[in-house]
Amino acid sequence: MHLSVVIVNYNVKHFLEQCLRSVFVAAEGIDADVWVVDNNSTDGSVQMVRERFPQVHLIANSDNPGFAKANNQALREILNGEVKAENGEHSYQHTNKSTNQLPTDYVILLNPDTLVQEDTFRTCIDFFKSHPDCGGLSVKMINGEGQFLKESKRGFPSPATSFFKVSGLINLFPHNKKVGAYYMGHLADDEVNEVDVLPGAFLMISREALEKTGLLDESYFMYGEDIDFSWRIKLAGFKNYYLPTTRILHYKGESTRKSSMNYVYTFYNAMAIFARKYFSKGGARSYAILIQLAIWLRASWDFLKRIVRYLAVPALDFAVSLGGFLAIKQVWATYWAENVNYYPTFYTWTILPLYVLILLLGSFLAGGYDKPVRIGRIIQGMGIGALCLLVFYSLMDETLRFSRAIVLLGSLWSIGAVAAIRGIMSIAGTDGYSLSPNRRRRRYLVVGSEEETRRLCELFDAMGIEHNGNFVAVNPEDKALNGSLPKTDEVIFCSRDVSVSRILDITQRNVDSRSAFRILPDGMDVLIGSNYTGSPDDLYEPDFGNIANATNHRSKRLFDFVSALLLLLLSPILFWLQKRKRRYFADCFSVLFGKKSWVGYSRQTENGERKAESGERKADIFEPLPAIKRGVFKTRDRMPRVKNPDCERLDRNYATEYRVGTDLTILLINLLRI
Repeated sequence: MHLSVVIVNYNVKHFLEQCLRSVFVAAEGIDADVWVVDNNSTDGSVQMVRERFPQVHLIANSDNPGFAKANNQALREILNGEVKAENGEHSYQHTNKSTNQLPTDYVILLNPDTLVQEDTFRTCIDFFKSHPDCGGLSVKMINGEGQFLKESKRGFPSPATSFFKVSGLINLFPHNKKVGAYYMGHLADDEVNEVDVLPGAFLMISREALEKTGLLDESYFMYGEDIDFSWRIKLAGFKNYYLPTTRILHYKGESTRKSSMNYVYTFYNAMAIFARKYFSKGGARSYAILIQLAIWLRASWDFLKRIVRYLAVPALDFAVSLGGFLAIKQVWATYWAENVNYYPTFYTWTILPLYVLILLLGSFLAGGYDKPVRIGRIIQGMGIGALCLLVFYSLMDETLRFSRAIVLLGSLWSIGAVAAIRGIMSIAGTDGYSLSPNRRRRRYLVVGSEEETRRLCELFDAMGIEHNGNFVAVNPEDKALNGSLPKTDEVIFCSRDVSVSRILDITQRNVDSRSAFRILPDGMDVLIGSNYTGSPDDLYEPDFGNIANATNHRSKRLFDFVSALLLLLLSPILFWLQKRKRRYFADCFSVLFGKKSWVGYSRQTENGERKAESGERKADIFEPLPAIKRGVFKTRDRMPRVKNPDCERLDRNYATEYRVGTDLTILLINLLRI
């Protein structure tokens, strides 16, 4: 029996390496070949595979064709034939290519952010042999925190099933056969059962079923192709099975990020493609309406969550600060003016709220709302805001100068109140608001041999992580691991000494603990966990994120806005001096409304990547820079008299050492050619 494993990778180098190591362990004693299709990763994945896994069949794409197309590239090579799609039907035309590759009996489509148990491949092959009707197979999937992933077994997304999922009713009745049908909640998680949908993270299919079913439908870019594939396996007369007697660890989400609206649209659009293919016209139309409703509801819900997340703390700051201003105003009116109605309504409900907004705006621009919170930024920003208020106050007409004391006392109150709010949030343990994040050293429980434990200590030292005194090592065979783990911040498994099966056993038993689970892969100087990778290399990589951090991003946008507004106000003078008059107002308004920036990279695509010059391959291009708006001017415009400046160096210096002064300099140099 021969097995082929296909892994499609995109920018998850460390996860891919760990996955490949587990695959070759699980493939011991089995005739197997492994294929990696890389979709134009920029993190060194291709070089890693070439250097460390020369036995892997590697297909390195120069673009990202999507999950389905990438899998099909490998499947065509595995089947030693060429597949053509006509009118939505899949058929094969085999060619007589000479190959030393053994005929494949089974194929597994596997995600790169997974670890397979040592017995997974053999257990699955044995199941296929004992179940001739089995065309496709999935296994029990556990995430990096020890939780069972419901995607391990799913039902087809009929209109009713999709409605129950989108509406949230599935969460109220997860085990009801109809309401919980999307995740087939009526089937036990630990029992072998026939299922509808096989997850793309681990999808095993026999060659016989693959030849009758055809390849993945390439009209799906990402998501939905596994549902379509599973449907066609059943249409071909085979059954799909869920096999929980073996497991894989699936970090879930490392190869794709699922928090953006782009994910929501792509996912639900895939469901719409499925409906158009297999439902009746009326059913497809109804399903399409449901899909659009789902996208709208999800977008609205995400928008509301973002509003609450971003405005809750500023709203609290505003309310408390304004309350202080109002109280000070009332006390001042009572005891200084001896008239409780001394200040007009306009001053109370317009001027005072404006004061508070200016103070909070100063805090925002200084990074007072960035995480982790720094009280110094808040004091600095609100202090500058208070200074601006006092200057603004001195320039106002005397009839509008109600009280300098209220401005000063109210500003002091606001600074103190906002700082106190952050202190309370820190004491309450609010995420991102700890004022002393290094107050307590993290406690580590290491499961591994003494040799690997020493290697981990060296890795911690290289990463600058303090561990002395809070570092407990446990032998992998210690019976204490068979029960609940002691209270600790992180549990680190040394994979050279601990099997994937043992790791999954321990994490599942301690799924309710608050410990973070990490893995130190054999032969790799990196720690891996859910939404986490840590490596000493991170300390030495150039910080290309400087221009993209929150403070600099705001500063750049504020400069663009203010300067564009100023240039529009001065247009009666500057417009007539321009060398390119027809672009003046268009550029000013584009920058004002955020469609462009005054300064952008010299070599730039829409997403901030460097453009390839003629004769230059994409593979030769360095790591992309942080994405910024396309510029009216380029970094090379800082030296307009230099004929052939080093644009690569200019762009990278701009990204790593961004200053607002650089934008101002470039704008002033080119002021007459907007």
